[in-house]
This record gives sequence, C-alpha cells and structure tokens, in this order.
Amino acid sequence: MIIGICSDSHDHVEHIKKAVSYFNENGIKRVIHAGDYCSPFTIPLFEGLDLHGVFGNNDGDKYLLMKKFDEIGATLHGDFFSFEIDKIKFAVYHGTYPDITEALEKCGKYDVVISGHTHVTKMDTIGDTLSINPGSVNGFDTDAMVATFDTETRKVQFKELG
Repeated sequence: MIIGICSDSHDHVEHIKKAVSYFNENGIKRVIHAGDYCSPFTIPLFEGLDLHGVFGNNDGDKYLLMKKFDEIGATLHGDFFSFEIDKIKFAVYHGTYPDITEALEKCGKYDVVISGHTHVTKMDTIGDTLSINPGSVNGFDTDAMVATFDTETRKVQFKELG
C-alpha cells in the first residue's frame, strides 16, 4: 500500500488542492497529515481521502477542526496516534517538542515515525526506525512538498507541488 504523507498546510488553499490532486491522481487514498492545518475551513478540501491526522501547534479551534474532520469522514486523532499496516508500526506526532520526536524515533517500538513542524523534508534512519518529515504543504520560504511511503518496498518519495 502507498500512503500519502503531508504536514503544515497552514491554510494554503492552492497547495492543499495540489496535494489532494497528486494523491488522487496516483491512487493514494490513505493520507496522514502531521498537523498545522490552522483553520478549519481547509479541511473539506481533503474530502474523498482516507485522511488521518494529529493536531499541530498552530491549530486553533480544535473543536471545529474535529467537527470538520467528522463531516468528511476523516479521523483527527489528537496530539498523537499509532497504527499498523502490512506489519509496519507507525507513530504520528506533529513534532512540536523535538525531544518527544526523538524519543519516538529511538524507543524501538515503531518502524516509521512521521512528524512535521520544521517545514523541512527529512528522511533519516535512527536505529531500525525510519523517520519521515514531508516538509510543508504551505511551502513558506521553500518548495511546497508532500511525501509517499510504500509499505511493500519501504521506499519514501518526496513530491514538490509546484
């Protein structure tokens, strides 16, 4: 299975639309968002994806974010969640506190740790754990980015949204 990974969309409507189009055009339905949507009005743009997310440090109205997730059939898990697909254990945390991200990477419980927050793409192996930061959907001062993870090959690919 190929999983879409994104983070830090920060209300950038055009880049969110490009990210969703990229995922849809490539048949990627399960998408993990590592937080910082910011405003709830952007959540309906993700409709049609099997979206799972966590809160980021810039997410304001958490109640309304959760409501918008529910309205599109998506799941907002809170500050952290873990799951398993194809015998691969994943942890998802925004990355607000680097010590927590590092602890998740080093604890040995997870095969893949997904985080955001820094707006910088990253793929590192820490022990037996693959750490992925897709960068920022918003783009800010750099390229707007998303990533994919193939559970069969365990390959990560980054995609610049243009």
